[in-house]
Amino acid sequence: MEFIILLIIVGILYIILRYIFDINIKKLKEIGENKELDKITEKYPENIEICKYYLKKLKNESVNIEEDKSSNATLYLIMSNKIFIADLKSSYTRIQTIAHECLHSIQSKKLLWFNFIFSNIYLAYFLVTCVLAIFKVLPNKLLFLLILLLFGLVYYAVRTYLEMDAMIKARFLAKEYMQKLNISSQDEITRLLCKYDELNDLGIKCINFGFLRNIFLKILILAIIFVIF
Repeated sequence: MEFIILLIIVGILYIILRYIFDINIKKLKEIGENKELDKITEKYPENIEICKYYLKKLKNESVNIEEDKSSNATLYLIMSNKIFIADLKSSYTRIQTIAHECLHSIQSKKLLWFNFIFSNIYLAYFLVTCVLAIFKVLPNKLLFLLILLLFGLVYYAVRTYLEMDAMIKARFLAKEYMQKLNISSQDEITRLLCKYDELNDLGIKCINFGFLRNIFLKILILAIIFVIF
C-alpha cells in the first residue's frame, strides 16, 4: 500500500512541477529557430575558431576540439578533455552554445569528475535494484527506494549547478566576444542577446524540470516493480 501511495504522490508532484515550471518544449524550439538572426551570425568565424577564442580567453587552451557535423549534440567530456561541436553553423545560437561548453571545461575538475562517476553509479544502482526487485531478493524495499531518492537528490544538486553556472555565464561571454570582434552592429548584438535571454529563461526551466522528471521516473519505475512483484 505504501508504494501505491508513493506513486500517487510522485504523480501529483510531477503535474504540479510541470505546471509551475511552465514547460513548453515547442516554444523552446521556436525560439531557437530564427532565420534573420541566423544570417547575422553567418558573418562570424567557423565554430572551431570561436571555440579556440573562448578557450584562450578562459586560459584553458589544453582542451581538444572536434567538430562533428553529423551530430546534433555539442558537449564537453571531462574524461577526454574534449569539446565536441555539432553542426551549428546555420544557427544563431552557436555563439552562446560554444561558450557554454567552453565554460564547462573550466569548472571544478572535482565536480566534473564526481558528476561523471556518480551519474554512472546512480544509473547502475537503479538498474541493479530493478533486477533484484523483479527476482524478489531485496530484504527491505523501502530502504532501497530511499537510497535511490537520496542518489537522485545528489545527482540533481551537482548536475543543476554545473548546467546553471555554464548557462548563466555563457550569455556574458558571448556578448564580450561579439563586441570584441565588432562584426555586428550594437543593435544586432542587442537583438541576439535578447533572444539568448529568452532562450536561457525557458531553457533553464526545461533543464531543471528535465532532471527532476528523470529522478521521478526512476522512483516510479522501481515503485511499480515493487507493487507488481
